[in-house]
Amino acid sequence: MASAHGADPDAKDAAETEEAIYEEVKPCNRMELSQQLAVEELITTEASYVHNIQLCVSDIRAHLQKKQLPDLDLDGLFSNTDDILHVSRRFLKGLEATAAQEHEQLLCISALFQEFKEEMETVYKIYCASYEHALLLVESYRKDPRLQEEILETLNATVPHTGASDLSFFLVMPVQRVTKYPLLLGKILENTPTSASAYPALQAAVRAMTQVNANINEYKRRREVATKYNKAEHLTLRDRFARLNTHSIAKKTTRLSRLFMHEAGIVAKMEDREYDDLEEKFQCVVSSVAALKENVASYLGGGPHPGLRTCFLGWACLGGSHGDLGSLALQKRRLDRLVCQPLCSLSDMLVGPQQLVKKRLDKLLDYEEIQERKSEMGSVTYDEEAAMNTYLAINALLVAELPQFNQVALQLLGEILCSFSALQQDLAAQVLQQAQKELEQMPHGRMPLPSFWKMVEDTLQQSGAQLRTFCQTFETVAPSPVTQPLNPAEERKVLSLVSKHGPDKLYQVTSNISGSKDLDLTLQRGQIVALLQSADTKGNTSRWLVDAGGPRGFVPAGKLQPYCPVQSQQPGMQMPALERLPPSFPCLSQVVAGFSFAARSPQEVSLQAGQPVVVLEPHDKKGSKEWSLVDVNGRRGYVPSSYLVTVPLQKPMGWSLPV
Repeated sequence: MASAHGADPDAKDAAETEEAIYEEVKPCNRMELSQQLAVEELITTEASYVHNIQLCVSDIRAHLQKKQLPDLDLDGLFSNTDDILHVSRRFLKGLEATAAQEHEQLLCISALFQEFKEEMETVYKIYCASYEHALLLVESYRKDPRLQEEILETLNATVPHTGASDLSFFLVMPVQRVTKYPLLLGKILENTPTSASAYPALQAAVRAMTQVNANINEYKRRREVATKYNKAEHLTLRDRFARLNTHSIAKKTTRLSRLFMHEAGIVAKMEDREYDDLEEKFQCVVSSVAALKENVASYLGGGPHPGLRTCFLGWACLGGSHGDLGSLALQKRRLDRLVCQPLCSLSDMLVGPQQLVKKRLDKLLDYEEIQERKSEMGSVTYDEEAAMNTYLAINALLVAELPQFNQVALQLLGEILCSFSALQQDLAAQVLQQAQKELEQMPHGRMPLPSFWKMVEDTLQQSGAQLRTFCQTFETVAPSPVTQPLNPAEERKVLSLVSKHGPDKLYQVTSNISGSKDLDLTLQRGQIVALLQSADTKGNTSRWLVDAGGPRGFVPAGKLQPYCPVQSQQPGMQMPALERLPPSFPCLSQVVAGFSFAARSPQEVSLQAGQPVVVLEPHDKKGSKEWSLVDVNGRRGYVPSSYLVTVPLQKPMGWSLPV
């Protein structure tokens, strides 16, 4: 009995030990089972997802394409689902291959996510950014009974087992899938012991996919900001005034004052070399497209670019038959289809980025102002913080996408130029063929080539000798060239510039200037400007600061030439070329008025441009040489010395000096 009683405690201890071991092993088995289920869920849901995307691309979209519905925007609906399907297929293949790696499966899954994270971010961020637009399209199609009926018919014919009532059932799948990856990985991680070798790798995979989703959300936010600001608005003057309020006026005033301080060098401008280089390349693309568009339009319309119309003019001069004229019309149609239309499309593509670049400058000025206030006060308001984030979003988006945009735009521009060159070669070949037919009928058409070139050379030499003789004869009798007089409005503008800056600072625009940067001026050929500074604020001597008689700004130095003062003539007066009056000239010298001058006081005397005067004193009563005392037809008074020019006293051969 004693022994029996003694055995009972030992059996009880053994049973408790066995139960404790079982309780200890059971949670481990449960965790391992949950881990396996989580891995299976990842693989099976990925296979189902790929199958649904395959249905969306190959069945639903293909069926809608066959219907050829003009009001259905398939690109806007399905975006880049082809790219998503391509990446997801490869990713699924990799997931299924990890099943063969029994003990290393979790490490392989973690490595697979690390391998595909960049590709996933690239394709999903594009899709997620355009997802809202796709939903708007679906909503608009619901309001169109005809389109809605066609869409439902497609869904019933291709995917009846899904019970989908509209396209949004499939369109939301990529958005849901990319956000579920961190959750599925997190579930696997929860059921993995911290001591397991795959635990750190799974942690890294969870962080990577969480970061992918964060990057997608940030990209989507940037795209929303860009969509808000990159639309070109065509507002009337009344609409612009209606938008004015105290807040907008204060904001624009602050920006303008900040911009002036930048250009004056009072406040340092925030520099971003990477962005500045990208913007410079973008502006180069914009100006190149604009110039090519203008030249092609002139080429087709018979504008002022004879070099571009050589082939067309050559064809016309040959006097081709009706068939030839038909070929010329065909050539113009090909040029319109292969050059003009793509060029106009490229020009339209540039509008959005141009608006965004301009808006970035506005937001940069706001950002600098807020940053300065933040450094002084230590904090900013919620609206100011939002304005700073808007600038950062626009800047980051431009830095990220301008390189690709510039590359694509340059590629398109290059293809357009190649098409234009190929068309010109075809046209030149046709013209040459027609010219050869015409040359065969000419008297010298069958002359040997050396004899023909010898005849041409002799003819050119003879014509050159005649031209030189004519020029020599003309120079002996022709007067010095006289510039055409200015119209009254332009003359008043030139007088204003001379009074402010002096005649030595006057320059004339040699060709049209289209301002592409901030503070650049847009000027027409022939306009008169005054030079203020022969360099911009960065010391670039190829951009000059000028006064255009009101607006001031920068223009290319290569499109300016010193202005020779325009001389107005009185009836019957022939004036030789004039020279500037030296600062000191002898009294009673024969001079004339280079510009018209209106007296503003009894001590002054009025002048007409080209009117002869007699200089009595080359200074005023205080000795200042800026004013001269003159006699004009018996009237005495002071006039600005800079308005007087000398006339050569010798008489040109064959001409008499005006009296």
